[in-house]
Amino acid sequence: MNVEQISIFIENKSGRLAEITSILDEAGINIRALSLADTSDFGILRLIVNDREKAKSILKERGFTVNKTEVVAVEVPDRPGGLARILKTLDSDAINVEYMYAFVERCGENAVIIFRFDETDKAIKTLQTNGIAILDGERLYRM
Repeated sequence: MNVEQISIFIENKSGRLAEITSILDEAGINIRALSLADTSDFGILRLIVNDREKAKSILKERGFTVNKTEVVAVEVPDRPGGLARILKTLDSDAINVEYMYAFVERCGENAVIIFRFDETDKAIKTLQTNGIAILDGERLYRM
């Protein structure tokens, strides 16, 4: 049920993001989802890609610090209240969302939210118990 995400630590300066995306492009790696958070000195680029091991390896070879993280991909109805329902469900079991980011799979049908939880197994159980669809990694990597 978990999805592997890679996190790349990058200097907060012009051209670094372009460099990373170019490296992945040259290696034939497709970015499925991304999130970028920054401070004044550095950023964390979080990516869901179609080939995690290859991406991690090639970026490390090029001098980047790269980690893998387990996250959860949840299918959310793409309509008002879709996300609110999921967050209320998680809150009812006191599950903390450490961070999240989203993308729309097919306009008007569903969005996919990538979650990092403080208690991943508990969150998965809560979501499943409440009939909320969780995507497996292989499906997400191929979207």
